[in-house]
Amino acid sequence: MVGILAAGTASARAADMPGLPPPPLLPPRLIDANVGWYLRGDIGYGWGTIGGAQSPVPFLDPTDNSFGNGFVGGVGAGIKTQWLRTDVTIDYTAPLKYQGSVVSSGDTSAKVDSITALFNGYLDLGTWYGATPYVGAGVGAARLHVTDYAAPFASGASDTQWRLAWALMGGLGYAVAPNLMVDVGYRYMNFGNLTIGSDAGAMTLKNLAAHEVRVGVRWSFDDFPVPH
Repeated sequence: MVGILAAGTASARAADMPGLPPPPLLPPRLIDANVGWYLRGDIGYGWGTIGGAQSPVPFLDPTDNSFGNGFVGGVGAGIKTQWLRTDVTIDYTAPLKYQGSVVSSGDTSAKVDSITALFNGYLDLGTWYGATPYVGAGVGAARLHVTDYAAPFASGASDTQWRLAWALMGGLGYAVAPNLMVDVGYRYMNFGNLTIGSDAGAMTLKNLAAHEVRVGVRWSFDDFPVPH
């Protein structure tokens, strides 16, 4: 037993003897915190939809209703974790033309542009080869601005109204740098109902909405690998 202890002590002293190389040090392990704030910018194109239109009594309701197409763009800021993101976005939609028929074809029309402010939440569905699919939803307010209103029973009215707005989203983010992602996605944007015209000739456009295809970038200024 004494011999074993002596041998162990000698080995320990030999390990501490000068001239022997120190044990190798492992480099610090880098981990991706994957949590941080980000800024975003998006542009896209939207195809408007309308659920119908209602004229004031005693006029007939318009038929052949349509809600046109136009460009959309916006900016936002948010925060993300490994699988959940939330952000606040502000978007502008260029004027979409409403058109319907009461007495003759296309005799009722108006242009509607919008500014929307939404609080959004997204679920990231995993990452494969730098690509991250996601789904999301948002809710907020829309400022709808009406111009060039014309109808058999009224014309020339312009108005601005605030409405509850909500959205559903889905898309794919692709990492082109550690803190930069390109985002390609779809958004369904619902503006609700809009009343246009004077009290005597007010007409309601029902369930205004748009299907949007969008392309943007997300720049994360906290999302860098850190020593651990």
